[in-house]
Amino acid sequence: MREFKLTISEIAKLLSGKVTGDGDEHIYTISEIQQAKRGSITFLSNPKYRKYLTSTEASAILVDESFQKTSFPNGLTRIEVDNAYLAFTALLETFQKLTCTVKTGIEQPSFQAASASFGKDTYLGAFSYLGEQVKIGDHVKIYPHSYIGDGTIIGDHSIIYPGVKVYPKTIIGKSCTIQAGAIIGSHGFGFAPRQDGSYTNIPQIGNVELGDHVDVGANTTIDCATVGTTKIMDGVKIDNLVQIAHNVAIGKHTVIASQTGISGSARVGKHVMIGGQVGTVGHIEIADYTKVGARSGITKDTRSDQILFGVPAIDRQEYLKAYAVYRKLPELLKKIDELEGKILNLMSGK
Repeated sequence: MREFKLTISEIAKLLSGKVTGDGDEHIYTISEIQQAKRGSITFLSNPKYRKYLTSTEASAILVDESFQKTSFPNGLTRIEVDNAYLAFTALLETFQKLTCTVKTGIEQPSFQAASASFGKDTYLGAFSYLGEQVKIGDHVKIYPHSYIGDGTIIGDHSIIYPGVKVYPKTIIGKSCTIQAGAIIGSHGFGFAPRQDGSYTNIPQIGNVELGDHVDVGANTTIDCATVGTTKIMDGVKIDNLVQIAHNVAIGKHTVIASQTGISGSARVGKHVMIGGQVGTVGHIEIADYTKVGARSGITKDTRSDQILFGVPAIDRQEYLKAYAVYRKLPELLKKIDELEGKILNLMSGK
């Protein structure tokens, strides 16, 4: 692993930021604010972490230009930027590029079918498998123990981490990242009931297509379509342990958090935000810009820009009103019991 060593001023220049303090000190690593030591840089964008400003040992901190300077401790060098969170993301990307060894070449043992092709600066890890008619673009990294099925296409600069299984006919766009253990193109959950109560398997002959800049988390599964394509559009970000069923379509730049399940033939719009442990029924449409709170259940079509909570999910304001009543149920029950007692007393003439 290569060394990361930049001065604070060099980092500020990289991020188009302004230094207040000692810009000549060297930075060797990046840390969380509560764990940072000398020689590290951290960031602050969430107000809940302000309490660590006086105790952090970081050499420098990234903050928004709008940060209140009066609450800033003396002696801590800061880099002021337009958006500390985005700047920190850019810094992490730089750190990764400067410290990670760039892998290229073909490790053995591995298997590449005679009809498979791959571009320049490809990395094929040990025990990886490339099937017939596989087409791999330039600068693609396929880590050990990954399976790439027949007819799969993978675009330039994509990364397939260890143990990924990509079923035949899958299309993966450019600059995609598939984390370890993910399965792309597995059999959709299709079974037809018989009269005797048993089930017969419905062949799933479609495929999966991922657009450009799609991220798929570890141990996430995306099923192939029964017929046609399960389609994940450009810029979609899918967390670990997510299930995307057959014939689902997900629009551009949608984000889906862990342990969510999207049922078959659901249509999810663009710029949708779905929290963790959300479930949907099949064949529904989640409109563009919908936001779904964690552990909600979506049972019907949504409207654009809705914020939904609950099971079944309802509009956020309705949910908060209903929850306010729910919290008072013990108190309301007590009042009802008291009223019933008074009514019974009146009826008995007491």
